[in-house]
Amino acid sequence: MKLFDVYAINNISIVKAKGSYIWDDKGLQYLDMYGGHAVISIGHTHPHFVQRVSEQLNKLAFYSNSVKIPIQEELALKLGQVSGKEDYQLFLCNSGAEANENALKLASFHTGRKKIIAFKKSFHGRTSLAVAATDNPSIVAPVNRTDNVIFLALNDEDSLEACFRAQGNEIAAVIVEGIQGVGGINLTNESFLQQIRRLCTEHGAVFIADSVQCGYGRTGKFFSHDYADVDADIYSMAKGMGNGFPVGGIIIAPHIQPKLGMLGTTFGGNPLACAAALAVLEVMESESLMQNAAKTGEYLIRQLREMPQLKNIRGKGLMIGFDLPEELKDLRKNLLMNQHIFTGEAKPNTIRLLPSLALSRKDADEFLEAIGEEIHAPALQA
Repeated sequence: MKLFDVYAINNISIVKAKGSYIWDDKGLQYLDMYGGHAVISIGHTHPHFVQRVSEQLNKLAFYSNSVKIPIQEELALKLGQVSGKEDYQLFLCNSGAEANENALKLASFHTGRKKIIAFKKSFHGRTSLAVAATDNPSIVAPVNRTDNVIFLALNDEDSLEACFRAQGNEIAAVIVEGIQGVGGINLTNESFLQQIRRLCTEHGAVFIADSVQCGYGRTGKFFSHDYADVDADIYSMAKGMGNGFPVGGIIIAPHIQPKLGMLGTTFGGNPLACAAALAVLEVMESESLMQNAAKTGEYLIRQLREMPQLKNIRGKGLMIGFDLPEELKDLRKNLLMNQHIFTGEAKPNTIRLLPSLALSRKDADEFLEAIGEEIHAPALQA
């Protein structure tokens, strides 16, 4: 048997990781400015994370949600404290796609409606309804296609107002990323998020804040939507929630009531996943990682804006994007092969930075020096 070939793979085998660094099977060290796709929130193999998961593994790895699992309640309490959403309710699952799937399903249950508003360049996952609300036809199979999702332009307040005016009594939910990740680090305006909150309240729709990539402290606040000073009805989470251990969840405002059997999962909320998620929150608190993300991210953005060859530097905290002119189209590849630095991308020409929230100034300077070298390399060679 061979692997199903669906990934564009770099010919690199990673065998060890620590903090913001990873090593391949040849002993070569790389700086990780990609964080495994915004997953590594507290740094690779953080000792507290390793200890927490190891201790839980030695006690109990799994039992189903047919019994009381106290570590779930411990996680809910800590998550409420760190996020500031202490009166919300937690439903645990395994991934960001599953989180958004459950959020959309719950919104439809709650309202009795079918229509969803999503936005162009959005990405919400690859499962049935999540991918239907994702603006990428190439990954939407025929069976996933539905007329129930309305795509509007991000930050277009007139279009959103008109859509609610015409179909407000049919809208179950608006789902929006505070910062679009896969779409290219596109920031949702604070005024637009405030408008979504107002219109959802007026029309009885559910405001879903997709925080899978832009949440969990990455932007300097726990949820990037918090910059708009609004509360969503449902927040979806995953990525950095488990620092590499598969865990996701939604937190749900108190006015949305549960019913037995409404949602369910086999592996969601298992003791190992909860231990991993607790370790992340504990380290975020003890090491002030949200504050570090804000401070280091601000420094990176400021320094990148001093490089005129890079275009449209944008982001918040340690969720940063910039565009490349044609003459620098190979920059991401050169950073990896020449400088041994992992970064992310968004088509056609955006580099995305999604490092650990513990990224140090020293690590940031190493990246800035490397990108400076690569920007000027063609001129030096000429």
